[in-house]
Amino acid sequence: MKSVHSNIVQFRGTHYNFGYNQGLEIKDSHILQNREKQWRVRKPRFEIEEQEVKQAITAFAPGVWDELLGLRDALEWPMEKVLQEFGGYRLEYVRSGCSIVTGDDYFIRNYDYHPKTYEGRYILFQPTDQGYAMIGPSQRITGRPDGMNEKGLVLGYNFMHRKKPGDGFICAMIGRIILESCANVEEAVSMLQEIPHRHSFSYTVFDKSGQTYIVEATPRGTEVRQSNVCTNHFEIMTHENRNYLVDSKRRQEIIDLRKERFSNGYDAFRLMNDRDKGVFSDEYQNWAGTIHTSAYFPKQMEAWMALGGDQEPTKIQFNSWLEGEDLDVEKIIGQVDTDIPFVHMESNVTWYR
Repeated sequence: MKSVHSNIVQFRGTHYNFGYNQGLEIKDSHILQNREKQWRVRKPRFEIEEQEVKQAITAFAPGVWDELLGLRDALEWPMEKVLQEFGGYRLEYVRSGCSIVTGDDYFIRNYDYHPKTYEGRYILFQPTDQGYAMIGPSQRITGRPDGMNEKGLVLGYNFMHRKKPGDGFICAMIGRIILESCANVEEAVSMLQEIPHRHSFSYTVFDKSGQTYIVEATPRGTEVRQSNVCTNHFEIMTHENRNYLVDSKRRQEIIDLRKERFSNGYDAFRLMNDRDKGVFSDEYQNWAGTIHTSAYFPKQMEAWMALGGDQEPTKIQFNSWLEGEDLDVEKIIGQVDTDIPFVHMESNVTWYR
């Protein structure tokens, strides 16, 4: 077992100042030092054009562009490098897992990925210039793999495949833009149908109404359905699915069989987080090990977070934080059963090792 932590980042202010503060925070961090070494193996296949990215981002969430400018100034990097690391547009994404279940007032999500990509940052951001406040882990600093905003909108995504990528945003930036810009599931579904997608994912959105929508999205189009369970295959666009779906359908069947017995969100959390229930994954070497289990309760405006399996969640009253009450905890700590190093905790975390 490896002890793992996520740093809790709390910020109230403009997007530019948020970006600048984050840049100072990560400037000499393991995250950037390791990413520099990882890029030596994964070189970008094309140049990123600044005006193209700016136009794409500002069409949906102009504050995010200001955050990127703040990162640029704090890190003293050229904008092209900032966009390569944090822009979330026309970048590559490797395979992953993930499972989601929703109920009357809960959204529980297993984030399954590779430790060498996990940056260990849990963000509470309340902008004073534009956009909605949000809570959730970060990915590529500016992106969000899951989260909830001040209106009670919750989002999480599930990987489908990387075939035939298009010009568009990667999943984490799409998650950020939706939480930044949308107040409810109707707005989120509409934007997910409009926004350009780089790869193929399902995006699950949930809000205080208790409604859950899943948007099956590819660079070639989108479809919308209602369901309380999502793993790693499309139900409508089946022609887009990968050939091997056994594990995805197995996890879906387990959740479907158990969800009717849940008396509350904690029961759902235990199904997802307990290592002996069949949904939690230890496949870290295969880019599909469960790193965190997150939970969101829109009516109570409460968020839970756990790192690794068989954990009790750290519980955060987001509503109190929105009213100005800072958290007195600085880290979320857990245990993950892997020898693979985490990118934010050790040096020399490269793809050679």
